[in-house]
Amino acid sequence: MDQLLDSSAGRTVERVSAVLGCSTTSAQVAAYLDERDSLRHLREEFLVPTMQQLPHSDLSLVDGAEECIYLAGNSLGLQPRRARQYLEEELDKWATMGVHGHTRGSRPWAWAEDNLEGAMAGVVGAKPEEVALMNGLTVNLHLLLLSFYKPSAGRHRVLLEDKAFPSDHYAVESQIRLRGFDPEKSMLLLTPRPGEETLRTEDILEVIEREGDSIAVVMLSAVQYYTGQLFDMAAITEAGQRKGCSVGFDCAHAVGNVELRLHDWGVDFACWCSYKYVNSGAGGLAGAFVHEKNRHSAEPALLGWWGHDLHTRFQMNNRMELQPGVKGFRLSNQPVLLVCPLQASLEVFQMTSMQSLRRKSVLLTGYLEHLLQRLYGRDPARPHGPHIRIITPSDPQQRGCQLSLCFSVPVADIFQELERRGVACDMREPSVLRVAPVPLYNSFSDVHRFIETLGEALKANGLGETSGLGEAPGLGEAP
Repeated sequence: MDQLLDSSAGRTVERVSAVLGCSTTSAQVAAYLDERDSLRHLREEFLVPTMQQLPHSDLSLVDGAEECIYLAGNSLGLQPRRARQYLEEELDKWATMGVHGHTRGSRPWAWAEDNLEGAMAGVVGAKPEEVALMNGLTVNLHLLLLSFYKPSAGRHRVLLEDKAFPSDHYAVESQIRLRGFDPEKSMLLLTPRPGEETLRTEDILEVIEREGDSIAVVMLSAVQYYTGQLFDMAAITEAGQRKGCSVGFDCAHAVGNVELRLHDWGVDFACWCSYKYVNSGAGGLAGAFVHEKNRHSAEPALLGWWGHDLHTRFQMNNRMELQPGVKGFRLSNQPVLLVCPLQASLEVFQMTSMQSLRRKSVLLTGYLEHLLQRLYGRDPARPHGPHIRIITPSDPQQRGCQLSLCFSVPVADIFQELERRGVACDMREPSVLRVAPVPLYNSFSDVHRFIETLGEALKANGLGETSGLGEAPGLGEAP
């Protein structure tokens, strides 16, 4: 990107609009940014559904042949074009050579996942030997907590955010019960300050400092699924370990979204799914991380054949030669049909870097934020009128690509109108619309089309210019 794009997103948009002689809300700005996007070719590596392919599109309102506005990568990433080819290769191999596929071909079934762990390590900022691809996220979280959660009478609490993703909450609750403790006493939940939506880093660190002697494990999200907040993982890790706690993160909404440095930050353990920003398909093969410093001290509580050293695994003598570190946590051979789409996606990640993706993401999400605030922010002249409030932190260092939008009017009706107009995003109870422009495949024009469509959805619900939501200069108009 050129010199106009070197500052913050808001200033960049203003400078571009000044050069072009148009409003910051003009489609010309989006086109300019797209033309100078060095990653725009990566979109060609994915399949984008058309309007008519989405089940809720109203073809009287949209061009069915046009690509949809897909901003739901935080729920399910788009399908990599290579995924079908790789799946067909393995199905053909199964059909033509049967059992011999375990040891033949470009991805032998008996160790196919091993070929991807280096690529996955690059995405999460780890060493290849610190990463394992296996199971689903919650299974991996349970396996890791069985080793890292070692409660005692004096140190038995687990620190996690209030309203953590349900699977994390349930996993922690059941692990506490499994060890004979009471979740009411052993779950320490972090809540925002009154009137605030997100957690302040200083408050998290203060709780760790004050309560750390009773905390066995600090177990937070890396990016909070509801608010989109990115936690300061380095500071939290340092603070927790200084108090003698093990520190782990659920990176489901962070992997492939933000720059992670799990090794450099000294995180004890982490786990993640791969079907959101890593685009491996629904229920795709999940990942786990154990820092090399724990490779001998944190052994798995449950053993399986796939934790045995590969070189002697097939001697079948029932004498476990446990692989050190996270590799020893593997239980069973991984489904090759889940390996295939993950490989297809990781190959796209290897065409760029997380640093480059993050640079684009900051600008892309900042552009979305600018348009939302410019067109649909609270109007001081009408303090009680309808408006949109962004509950995700405005600081790019405290968020990934997702913005969580809170409407002062019923969100379900707005969501339905967006779906009718070919927008794929995500509504979460009670009142949030989650919108995630993904730098791998979303464009600035996607963002502009969303904002334009949002205006149409608001008008369809009787919230047009007279509502206070649309009184800023319209899309494409001069200031």
